[in-house]
Amino acid sequence: MSRLPWAGRRLHIVGVGGAGMSAYARAAARLGASVTGSDQAESPFAEGLRADGVLDAMIGHDPGNLPDAAGLEVFFSSAIEPDNVELVAARGRGLSVAPRADLLGELSRLRRTIGVAGAHGKTTTASMIATALRGCGLDPGYLIGGTLRASGRNGEWGTGEWLVVEADESDRSMLALDVEVAVLTSVELDHHAAFGSLLELEGAYREFLSGPPDAVIWNRPELLGLRDGRVVAYDARVVDLAGGGARFDFHGRSVTLGVPGAHNALNAAAALEVCRVVGADMDLAIASLEAFAGAGRRFELLGTTDRGAVVYDDYAHHPTELRATLAAARTLGFRRVVAVFQPHLYSRTRQLAREFGAALAAADLVVVVDVYPARERAVDFPGVSGRLIAAAVVDAAVGLPVYWLPGIDDAERVLRGLLADGDLCLVIGAGDIDRLGRRLVAGAGEAGVGEAGAGAAGAGAAGRSGRPVVS
Repeated sequence: MSRLPWAGRRLHIVGVGGAGMSAYARAAARLGASVTGSDQAESPFAEGLRADGVLDAMIGHDPGNLPDAAGLEVFFSSAIEPDNVELVAARGRGLSVAPRADLLGELSRLRRTIGVAGAHGKTTTASMIATALRGCGLDPGYLIGGTLRASGRNGEWGTGEWLVVEADESDRSMLALDVEVAVLTSVELDHHAAFGSLLELEGAYREFLSGPPDAVIWNRPELLGLRDGRVVAYDARVVDLAGGGARFDFHGRSVTLGVPGAHNALNAAAALEVCRVVGADMDLAIASLEAFAGAGRRFELLGTTDRGAVVYDDYAHHPTELRATLAAARTLGFRRVVAVFQPHLYSRTRQLAREFGAALAAADLVVVVDVYPARERAVDFPGVSGRLIAAAVVDAAVGLPVYWLPGIDDAERVLRGLLADGDLCLVIGAGDIDRLGRRLVAGAGEAGVGEAGAGAAGAGAAGRSGRPVVS
């Protein structure tokens, strides 16, 4: 039996419970490395690593989590602060300490890699590519930021020659990848702490696109202009959004998806163009995408409340994504669309509050909870909270019911009284708002209408111009 390429390596991953890092841990173990890791809090991804026997992720950061092993290599996620106690201890021991980009870069050099970049649609497009290639019998590896529903995992190494990864701009890790086929879905300034301007961001994408021999890019002049060299321009034409799915024409063939929204037709068109570039069987690729059930936390059906409202979870955390998600929800024919939004990052909330308000105004009722800080601290952003967005919704749509309910418990109590049969409730955000959605469908009957009324009355706060944020 041949020796695994990473046999003998000892890796410790700080932030291993995240969507991306857990996939890298799974791949490293499959390559023969001995892997340990820790994270601040429990997560489904950490639980999945345990269930599959990859590693027993330690919860809480502590210098004692570092194995006493010679040659230990420490990698950390972009959510980990430089003064993290495990990183400090590792440097004190003279160990190799490197960002996640270095680990993903190494993995990309072991396979022919397809890198999916862009402000929006990375996870779904990468999931669609992996699904299509799997359906063609190519058994690709994939490392994505959400669970592939067909496998129940966010990463597998596979046995084929291709690897599908998300090429993330938020920490410039996309520039560490060795990519053979680059995909660019969109360019929009989203990570304001990483890029000072759209021009700077475009420069990073231009650098990303300068290396791969092939590129699949959304057919927009501003995007195509970032690439010098061979390019396949994609689009989704003749889109029909009836019946809760999406139909579009692809080189004269009709493709009917089971996932809703014009944005998913675009994602699927990109995935199919990638399949054409790599020489996959297009009949099998199209059939696979027509059976595609979605990616975890991307318009994911969670269930039904005790009063008959249907609850979906979506990872949208930018105004453009919110608009696409709400537009997709409208195609499903529900009486009312209720949007429950958790802003992600104080910096993004401060920069885009007005745009978030305008996007959320497309719902019939809006609930805003407080900011999920991720790697940021509230003390560094005085005066910034989810209330800024709640007030912006009021400004954008006078008369629209808008609830500012900072805590998840308050939001659950109020929503139990508000939601009813005929409602589609979307819990939206890149933080832990999915916990609220799962509680709404799992805890049927635990809170009544009377409790909700009390919660709503106590949650009101004045928005700008003195108008009530709860209306």
